[in-house]
Amino acid sequence: MRRCIDLAKQAWGKTAPNPLVGAVIVKDGEIIGEGFHPGVGQPHAEIFALREAGDRAQGATIYVSLEPCNHYGRTPPCAAALVAAGVGKVVVGMVDPNPLVAGGGIATLEQAGIEVVVGVETAACEELNEGFVQRIVHHRPLGILKYAMTLDGKIATDSGHSTWVSGESSRNYVHHIRAGCDAVIIGGNTLRRDNPYLTSHHPNAPNPLRVVMTRKLDLPIDAILWDTSVAPTLVVTHSGANPDTRDRLRDRGVEVLELDRLSPKLVMQHLYDRGHLSVLWECGGTLAASAIADGAIQKVLAFIAPKIVGGSSAPSPVGDLNIQSMSAALVLERVTWQQIGADLLIQGYINK
Repeated sequence: MRRCIDLAKQAWGKTAPNPLVGAVIVKDGEIIGEGFHPGVGQPHAEIFALREAGDRAQGATIYVSLEPCNHYGRTPPCAAALVAAGVGKVVVGMVDPNPLVAGGGIATLEQAGIEVVVGVETAACEELNEGFVQRIVHHRPLGILKYAMTLDGKIATDSGHSTWVSGESSRNYVHHIRAGCDAVIIGGNTLRRDNPYLTSHHPNAPNPLRVVMTRKLDLPIDAILWDTSVAPTLVVTHSGANPDTRDRLRDRGVEVLELDRLSPKLVMQHLYDRGHLSVLWECGGTLAASAIADGAIQKVLAFIAPKIVGGSSAPSPVGDLNIQSMSAALVLERVTWQQIGADLLIQGYINK
């Protein structure tokens, strides 16, 4: 199953709104076929594995990270293909939460007399597709808040200087995370202060949709994000805000979405409607607090650098949440940590 997960990751950031899936066919202790789902409208992992195995698939065991589908969508059902190929056993990492499947693929296989084993490396398979699960179960993309701070909790100095808080290894890790997300969001202040690229910084990796939230559309006209030959950019603003800047941006190929009410929740709804699975928030403290309060954040990636800058007015990663006592603090669940270069990455989930 670990091989299935590794195969699935070859389509990192390329499958939305579909999940990442890998499949491996084994017979007499030998891998005879394997594959992964490369993207929407293309064959599923099981089909690629069956093609490679050919007639040898009969009586073999197939391992697949997600339950085989049993419905007609853009492609035919994989459960039927496995039955037709005569496989003897199917080992499933996790049940598909999609109501169109949700155990139906397993039932189809069992009704055909095929042995099915469910729940192998389930936690790893669920983590692989946590954005897909969030989309299917909660009808919204997975919101991931990422920030880097010093040991004393600062994301910049008193003067606003922030390059760089974290080390190169941490920044490379973030580039990889960006490649796996469908969109990355910042606010107007971050754009004006940092003028970021917000790309994966790798020629063979996908780039996310770069999203800027701004109420007044008072943005510099020469920002790096306006070069849409590198990656697409979406600016979300209030209806009627700064028509001159709006028209200039549209002339440069930037998509401008005007909303009567600008909020993280509404922006995430728009991204859900676009088919997105995971959205990375790389914003400042004010927008981060608003996103948390609006229920737009489910996961936190906090990079802590072994640095101290002090400063009474130096910004922190999350602004005012109107929490007045420690008993009311947001407590992360399923917390893990790892060292990346000289930094410490703490990862956890918000239960809201």
